[in-house]
Amino acid sequence: MAKEFKRTLITSALPYANGPVHIGHLAGVYVPADIYARYLRMKGEEAIFIGGSDEHGIPITVKARNEGVSPQDIVDKYHYLIKDSFEKFGISFDIYSRTTSEIHHKTASDFFLKLYEKGEFIEMETEQYYDEEAQQFLADRYITGTCPVCGNENAYGDQCEACGTSLSPTELIRPKSMLSGSVPVMRKTKHWYLPLNKHEEWLRKWILEAHKEWRPNVYGQCKSWLDLGLQPRAVSRDLDWGIPVPLEGAEGKVLYVWFDAPIGYISNTKELCLNNPEKYGDWEKWWKDPETRLIHFIGKDNIVFHCIIFPVMLKAEGSFILPDNVPANEFLNLEGEKISTSRNWAVWLHEYLEDFPGKQDVLRYVLTAIAPETKDNDFTWKDFQARNNNELVGVLGNFINRVLVLTQKHFDNKVPSPGAFTDYDKKTLEELGNLRKAVEKNLDNFRFREAQQEAMNFAHLGNKYLAETEPWKTIKSDRERTATILYTALQMVANLSIVFEPFLPFSAEKIRQFLQIDTLSWDRLGDTDILPVSHELGKSELLFEKIEDEIIERQIQRLRDTKKANETKTYKPAPVKENVPFDVFEKIDIRVGTVLECEKVPKSDKLLRFLLDDGQGKRTILSGVAPWYPHPEELVGKQVCFIANLEPKKMRGLLSEGMILSAENADGSFTLIEPSKNVVPGSRVF
Repeated sequence: MAKEFKRTLITSALPYANGPVHIGHLAGVYVPADIYARYLRMKGEEAIFIGGSDEHGIPITVKARNEGVSPQDIVDKYHYLIKDSFEKFGISFDIYSRTTSEIHHKTASDFFLKLYEKGEFIEMETEQYYDEEAQQFLADRYITGTCPVCGNENAYGDQCEACGTSLSPTELIRPKSMLSGSVPVMRKTKHWYLPLNKHEEWLRKWILEAHKEWRPNVYGQCKSWLDLGLQPRAVSRDLDWGIPVPLEGAEGKVLYVWFDAPIGYISNTKELCLNNPEKYGDWEKWWKDPETRLIHFIGKDNIVFHCIIFPVMLKAEGSFILPDNVPANEFLNLEGEKISTSRNWAVWLHEYLEDFPGKQDVLRYVLTAIAPETKDNDFTWKDFQARNNNELVGVLGNFINRVLVLTQKHFDNKVPSPGAFTDYDKKTLEELGNLRKAVEKNLDNFRFREAQQEAMNFAHLGNKYLAETEPWKTIKSDRERTATILYTALQMVANLSIVFEPFLPFSAEKIRQFLQIDTLSWDRLGDTDILPVSHELGKSELLFEKIEDEIIERQIQRLRDTKKANETKTYKPAPVKENVPFDVFEKIDIRVGTVLECEKVPKSDKLLRFLLDDGQGKRTILSGVAPWYPHPEELVGKQVCFIANLEPKKMRGLLSEGMILSAENADGSFTLIEPSKNVVPGSRVF
């Protein structure tokens, strides 16, 4: 039997403060965590939802160096951007803090010292690359060289971004320091390690025996790590950005970001409780009382840190509770490709909020509907549009709008007094109770996609009820029957304002405004008398609006432009062909001609017919550049370079007397070669 807890502590992975938040983060972590937090609050349970920015680590120092600013500048910029985006999107953190805060530095330092004093670390000396010119040890990302796999000359010490191979710095060919450009040398350095292998036995019992209810992807990944055997893991590194190791003789060393970041959950809870002790109480009850249930919401790339490494840290310290569940999601792809921040292949939250004002719930709905709970899933703009238009507008919005409009039109915008209920009316109202059970069961088991679908199924039921009872017809002959139908339908609308609150908080608030009611608790879900007879309703409007094709096309075009920019950035020219003797080259006669006419060749998608003034008369040349010049008439008057002494060739029944020169771009398109300024037609090109 599952243990009953007095309270719940919800954490969500700390987003890294070197860039904005995108839809992959939202679908994987923040939307499901927010749904769960809102659900528990509606049930009246004691719960807090902790978030914050992860602000230490190498990627931040690399970005700062590339932009010529300090690491603090980088984390300040992105912390406030992320925090603002979350607030506008309705992610209802009780606190959203950061790991550069003073309270976090002290909490992390104290945590390290507690483990150090208990003898939980081992000291190890290893060799690491050192930049003698810059006089500092080099993190993997500060070392570049040639990839031993693909030959990319700009591979990093941890990964080659050209071929995706994971590397270690010593594998690089001709390594060099990004700081000075010099060749680094190997030098010994001392660090502190957490011996994970020491904790294997209890981890096996705790995870593999006591938590078989965890998601298969979480359980499976933990089992795989344990079966392979755990190794000691460094908790410090040589770096000048981070929390200094609080020991004498540890100058120039900071706590490794993987060690310091999860402690951010603890420090942020401390900050929350210190700022509002009357509401939240002492922080220790959230982290040290066995009656508290700890839930981590993360993506699958963080499973090992939250299920093995952080629990080992907590267990080694000795006074903390361990996570009861870690409902990690898989990854969300974008238009069939993996989301990539470095390639800008993402839908960024702050840009979405600007492009789709007032449509936070549309994205929340879609990301929940396609949540990668058991396997990777794909976001496409066409699916986003279809779910909005067909489900939010066509089902949920349509039902609510029809009920409110009919009530306003025929009953003076007041809840009508019902007559006798038919068996069909009663059966429909009974479904409210079944709805609550189905949604609760899914939410309690972290199946947010299915829970939202159950809520939407009830909106489907509402539309079916209206279609079968036809109040727009009964009003003509039986006003009492119509009153009963609309009374029933209005109770369904009130229930929808409750059940959609965790998923679509902005829309639920709008529904309450339409109904002129306050926020309802979860235990009202299933009630059939929420709205009393004669209760006056508010002014209603469309809950959702259709999203037109041109709006979606702009988003798709933005991604096309991104892809084109990426192709240009990574473009490598084709290898140069074999050398030819100079006297062979001299035989090629390249000249400049002025375009007199230009048109598409009939029945050809690629060919354009050019009529040129070549300085000696006119000549016709066919060129396969039609896809890149959709308005060929605009080329008239321009000058182009062409090979004048190429043997004529017949194509599509036309004789082509030469070849027009063009350059192939990185994206495969072609651009005509033109002289930088006009010359006399027939001029030779040397």
